[in-house]
Amino acid sequence: MDSKDDVSMGLMNQSGTSVRSHCLSPARARVAIDAPLGAASYARMFPELPSFETDEQFLHALGRAGGVCDCGDIDDSPDSLGDTAAGWPIFGQFVAHDITADRSTLRSHANTAELHNARSPQLNLECLYGDGPTGHPFLYQRDDSAKFLLGVDGADVQRNAEGIAIIGDPRNDSHMLMSQLHLAMLKAHNAFVDEARLTGVSNDRAFDEAAHQLRWHYQWMVLNEFLPTLVGQPLANQVLREGPQWFRPAHGGFIPLEFADAAYRYGHAQIRHRYQLNLHTDPVPLFPDLLGFRAVPPDGTVDWTLFFDALGATPAQRSKKIDGKLVRALIELPVAVTGECEIEKPALGHVVATAAMNVRGRPNLRNPRVTSIQSARRNGSTSDCGFARDAVTLW
Repeated sequence: MDSKDDVSMGLMNQSGTSVRSHCLSPARARVAIDAPLGAASYARMFPELPSFETDEQFLHALGRAGGVCDCGDIDDSPDSLGDTAAGWPIFGQFVAHDITADRSTLRSHANTAELHNARSPQLNLECLYGDGPTGHPFLYQRDDSAKFLLGVDGADVQRNAEGIAIIGDPRNDSHMLMSQLHLAMLKAHNAFVDEARLTGVSNDRAFDEAAHQLRWHYQWMVLNEFLPTLVGQPLANQVLREGPQWFRPAHGGFIPLEFADAAYRYGHAQIRHRYQLNLHTDPVPLFPDLLGFRAVPPDGTVDWTLFFDALGATPAQRSKKIDGKLVRALIELPVAVTGECEIEKPALGHVVATAAMNVRGRPNLRNPRVTSIQSARRNGSTSDCGFARDAVTLW
């Protein structure tokens, strides 16, 4: 790790007063001020493959309430749940916010060369640290700038007078599971500061040492727990043993559009109908009950042993199977998350379906069909797609 780990990552320029500009809204902030040090961009893994073409209205129909992607109002059941602990899809969302931030306005047939990633794809916790105690002092304690400033009694992230989270990435306040995962990471950093000082690290080095340790632990979790849970231990072992086969960028790292706007959206299908936050509350849906952009109520503290399997604890809640269907909480997202709907859908009222976003796969980015990618891999026709076999790999 070096000083580039503490790259610039501030809050987006807010063009309005609505919290909806912080998350998925097409009307989100137009101008980004949180660019990483050095160029960061999106690019294609398979630029020569034909793009997927279909009628957008048809895709919106698939993603609306009652459409093919809607799994209805049925509750969670052994048949609908998989083997993965319920916290891992939430962790996956945190990872996504750490390595990707597209501030561009959604429009038809976007020029991908003009898309810029306001994150560096390095798993370096930009979404947590921002520009550090010097660049973003409002994230840190006034009298101990090595530590993050927390909310009242450490029960929530810090918030302004209107309840808006003062954190390194406003998207991490979109729902209370995310904001409390962000809070857990803040507390972990502060604990590493205490540990560093106990081992004799000087005060002027305590922040750097704690950030170094947290990044290492975070990256270890991604490599040794998150990825094996997601793709299976055999495949994770194969990639570690043989190196990546298809993603070997020759000129610096980038985030593939096929990943950011297609494959990595798998996690939405793992969201359950209801979550039990702690032993004193009843299970509730993610939206609207756990909607963020507001203070966490006293009974809303997350017991993470109900979300991740822990030694000596009862097995955690399980996530939903990845089956191509979404729970109603994601089909009918609140306007505070989506922003105003620009598409006329009278039956949905103000709803903008995550399903439509996922099924569309950002058609304005014109990603290739999965079958085209599979065929190209079988035929070996991706050999000259800009990959270098001897290049330094990103993952």
